[in-house]
Amino acid sequence: MKKVLITGANKGIGFETAKHLLQKGFYVYIGSRDLKNGVNAVEKLKSEGLSHAEAVQLDVTDERSVKMAREEIGKKTKVLDVLINNAGINGGEPPYTALEATSEQFMAALDTNVIGVARVTKAFIDLLHKSYEPRIVNVSTSVGSLSLQSDPDWPAYDYAKYAVYGASKAALNMYTVHLAYELRDTPFKVNAVCPGYTSTDFTFNNGGTVDTAARRIIKYVLIDRNGPTGKFFSEETNPEAVEIPW
Repeated sequence: MKKVLITGANKGIGFETAKHLLQKGFYVYIGSRDLKNGVNAVEKLKSEGLSHAEAVQLDVTDERSVKMAREEIGKKTKVLDVLINNAGINGGEPPYTALEATSEQFMAALDTNVIGVARVTKAFIDLLHKSYEPRIVNVSTSVGSLSLQSDPDWPAYDYAKYAVYGASKAALNMYTVHLAYELRDTPFKVNAVCPGYTSTDFTFNNGGTVDTAARRIIKYVLIDRNGPTGKFFSEETNPEAVEIPW
């Protein structure tokens, strides 16, 4: 049974992704900043007959929390097959524009969306190396594409309220490029995936379904040895050309 760790998996897209992977026979570690919320998420999954899940307290911004999560999971398994870096924030309370956002908002977003990803990936890379088909999916956004965001013809060109979030995800994308490069001669597949504008508390319940978002992420969990690595995907931007520019 393959094992996957999903950060921020107690709700929203992370929870739905966990649900889908459980249905596909994975064992899922539900990373949750608040352990109680993670436990509640596991109980909900079990009520639906999905029993191969357990909650792990994991705050990606806290070095000690990440270390303890690694130790806890390491006691239960010697191999981790998949890491989905899903936990993310938009920077606190709005506004998030380039001229109105505070330095604290930028720092908070970078700490969670970039440094947190690097922190968790580094902590679990040894377990991932022991998998025959290790996969890392960094949950990004098309708003983090420099090429698209600077294109006046892009539908979201004038939608400038997410400067904080977009900047942090652009940095995450660069991290993804370097991580994939460093792992290029291994069985790893490392990709950035935009799940699309999805109806969760993150978007104030606007957007598409979590089911659709989860399926977009899982596609890159399940790729085989001939699959892509070091790429950026967004079906929402153009379903006919899934790979999008950085």
